Amino acid sequence: MISVSVLKKVGLFAGGVLFGTAGVKVLSSRDAKKVYTNCTAAALRAKDCVMKTAAAVQENAEDILAEAQQINEKRAAEEAAAMQEDACADCVESEETEGKEQGADNYREESI
Repeated sequence: MISVSVLKKVGLFAGGVLFGTAGVKVLSSRDAKKVYTNCTAAALRAKDCVMKTAAAVQENAEDILAEAQQINEKRAAEEAAAMQEDACADCVESEETEGKEQGADNYREESI
């Protein structure tokens, strides 16, 4: 005779086939297609929203980068001007020192 375990296995197989067939019918029905369509439309709307947000973030990042570059350029120009002023001040000091030394030499020559 047929054992209980064999009957259980056959029953589970038949139930799986029945459930699978019913599942395919449900998944291919018009109502299911409407659900799929609505879910796909919602996903597309979400994608558009995410893309708009990403574009806004990218624009803000570009603005921040441009402003940072302007700040660095301005700072570099100020530092270059300060260095140039220091160099000019050094030139003036050295010219004054040379003038004093020449004046002292002229004084020594006249007194001799």
